[in-house]
Amino acid sequence: MRPFVLAILCGLGFVPAMTQPDYSYERLALQKGAMRVAGVDEVGRGPLAGPVTAAAVVLDPDNIPEGLDDSKKLTAKRRAVLNDLIWEMADVSIAHASVEEIDEINILRASHLAMERAVAGLSTAPDHVLIDGNLIPRGLVIPSQAIIKGDAHSVSISAASIVAKICRDAIMVDLAQQHPGYGWETNAGYPSKSHKEALQNLGVTPHHRRSFKPVHNILYQQKN
Repeated sequence: MRPFVLAILCGLGFVPAMTQPDYSYERLALQKGAMRVAGVDEVGRGPLAGPVTAAAVVLDPDNIPEGLDDSKKLTAKRRAVLNDLIWEMADVSIAHASVEEIDEINILRASHLAMERAVAGLSTAPDHVLIDGNLIPRGLVIPSQAIIKGDAHSVSISAASIVAKICRDAIMVDLAQQHPGYGWETNAGYPSKSHKEALQNLGVTPHHRRSFKPVHNILYQQKN
């Protein structure tokens, strides 16, 4: 719905129902000749620690799991159920960019690198890619479309957001066992108050992103 129409309707007291992602972007690409359409999303741009993780998913148009949505809108239990269904019913690839790569090339480029790797890891290459966001990774040579808030509009991107989050959360739970005290099992490396306090009290681990300001500042303080 166009923003000005939405504003008028809301002003009249009408609140439109929240839309769910559908297969319309994929269907349009298929109508234009594409054979395999992949949705791609990443998770982990904001955390102070851990890799950035991306997923690419090619759904079977005749066998799409019900209830796909932006992973942030789903409960942990529902995400887990959908994650299993996606792996059973679709072609899925997950890839990462490491903390070292994030610090070397910046988080945006590292996110795109993870996306490129995820697409390359699919069992069969797609011929059209739907990317969550407003930029297409520069290393992606396949015809692609960037969709702002794509996980709220495309079920393929929604599926990618779910499997990427499940995977990255599991990585951070594992790292939390190796480095207790930072709360990664619950904050997934994001800059929560307790995480930043732990940084001050426990110091910087090898899994922290040194190019991120809160981590950089602590290292600078220690150096001086």
